[in-house]
Amino acid sequence: MATKNNKSTRPTALRLPDVAHWRYGFVMLFVLAGVVVLTWRLLDLHVVDQEFLRTQGDARTVRVESIEAHRGMITDRNGEALAVSTPVQTLWVNPAEMNLDDPRLGEVASVLDLDLNGLLARLAANSERQFLYLKRKVQPSLARDVLSLKIPGVYARREYKRYYPAGEVAAHVVGFSNIDEHGQEGVELAYNSWLSGEVGRKRVLRDRKGRLIKDLSLIADAAPGKDVSLSIDLRLQYIAYRELKAAVRAHGADGGTLVMLDVHTGEILAMVNQTSYNPNNRERIDPADTRNRAITDLFEPGSTVKPLTIAAALESGRYAPETVVNTSPGYLRLNGYTIRDARDYGRLSLSEVVYRSSNVGTSRIAMDLTAPVLVEMFSRVGFGQSVSIGFPGEGVGVLPVRSRWKDIELATLSYGYGLSVNALQLAQAYMVLANGGIRYPLSLVSLAEPPQGQRVLGEKVTAQVRQMLRQVVEKGTGKRAAMPIYTSAGKTGTVHLVGKGGYEDSQYKAVFAGMAPADSPRIVSVITIDDPKGEEYYGGEVAAPIFARVMSDALRLLNVKPNIQPTVAGQAVNSGSGSG
Repeated sequence: MATKNNKSTRPTALRLPDVAHWRYGFVMLFVLAGVVVLTWRLLDLHVVDQEFLRTQGDARTVRVESIEAHRGMITDRNGEALAVSTPVQTLWVNPAEMNLDDPRLGEVASVLDLDLNGLLARLAANSERQFLYLKRKVQPSLARDVLSLKIPGVYARREYKRYYPAGEVAAHVVGFSNIDEHGQEGVELAYNSWLSGEVGRKRVLRDRKGRLIKDLSLIADAAPGKDVSLSIDLRLQYIAYRELKAAVRAHGADGGTLVMLDVHTGEILAMVNQTSYNPNNRERIDPADTRNRAITDLFEPGSTVKPLTIAAALESGRYAPETVVNTSPGYLRLNGYTIRDARDYGRLSLSEVVYRSSNVGTSRIAMDLTAPVLVEMFSRVGFGQSVSIGFPGEGVGVLPVRSRWKDIELATLSYGYGLSVNALQLAQAYMVLANGGIRYPLSLVSLAEPPQGQRVLGEKVTAQVRQMLRQVVEKGTGKRAAMPIYTSAGKTGTVHLVGKGGYEDSQYKAVFAGMAPADSPRIVSVITIDDPKGEEYYGGEVAAPIFARVMSDALRLLNVKPNIQPTVAGQAVNSGSGSG
């Protein structure tokens, strides 16, 4: 039976509202715009601006690294090495790549003499870093032993380490540099800019773990530092150091200094001090031992300046070597102070005043000359002025200048009190006496040509003073400075040291300043010994014998012809060069 209202049962189509159509269109447009932008960016980077990607890639793989430059050599005047830079290896690690449980780390600590617990603590504390020094400047053999363990994150790079072949013998002259090869003392500091090289640069390729793949290009090659040739003669330096060290020990002294100059050039041939140090091992070094006493330490020169007072007297024209000075009764009262001689010498000639070392005689001469004359003489030979060798820490000394002088001040100045000098200044003054009156600038660098000197004294005056100094050795206070085959001339000095309460009664500095051979000097030397203990403390007892031993060996090494004929059983032996 047919039904009524026969209507279709198919579902009618669902129509989207107008808002839904708009949203759909917006999303599709946004997606399409994004695709267009990304496509354009890809084209821009890979076609238009591909250099940007390459630069960014290189920034993550290409590195600019430094090329180490070795420091210049320091040599003596004969080319013997005093300081050299040798290639070594520096071990470093990338803590981020390392496994702290790796048992091979114990072997690393053993090879490098490191504390294992301390090493592990350092690695753990720096685990986020990519670079950490393991140990700097180790021997290449030790570096090979460590690298052979093939521990991930352990690497090496080449550096240079300073080595001092002469050790403590030349330590006060050469000085030393720090681990980065920057000068800290001595010539290393004074000539640091000259000795330092210029670090080079190169471009290298490394992987993401920092390992070197290959060298790409050289940006700037390393330039090594320039060499320095010193005036020091290492042979003489060894002799001086040996004798000074032995004397300081023998007398229980606190220290000592010895310098030697070439009288015709002003070059420093030897300069040693006690106590010294080993620049190759400075772990337990006393900073006081690094001081170059020959330049930094000042002292009152005592009787060693008496020849300069006599030179001023001779130059005045009012005195001659035979001029007599009355020293009786052996003492002199001035401004409430007493100046004494060892005994009452009575009437002395100028020559006798020198070789008997009369304080009274020297004082009377100085008061007759007046202070300006004496001060001007001391200034001419270099007292109170820098020796200008460029050495760090130089003590210039004091040469007093006053508008009014007391008699006691002038008198004590004439025999070496009331002024201060360093050993090089005193040696420079004796160089003037030795070479006929020319003051040459001192040099610690070997000279290619003779320097230009300045005449400050006449030849006749200096010849007369040298003869007096020769008598000091032959029959005066300096007898122990005599040598078997060379004549010598010089002056002793024994100076009271200054303490907290003034001059110490039982502490002395023993001094000897001299030249050899006496008739035609080649070398001048000054020796000081600080506070010798025991019965011997005078300059003639302590310092003069060192002069004799050092100068005798030095002159032979320099091929200076002997000027004394040695005797055998009372018979003279020909000391000429001979033909056989």
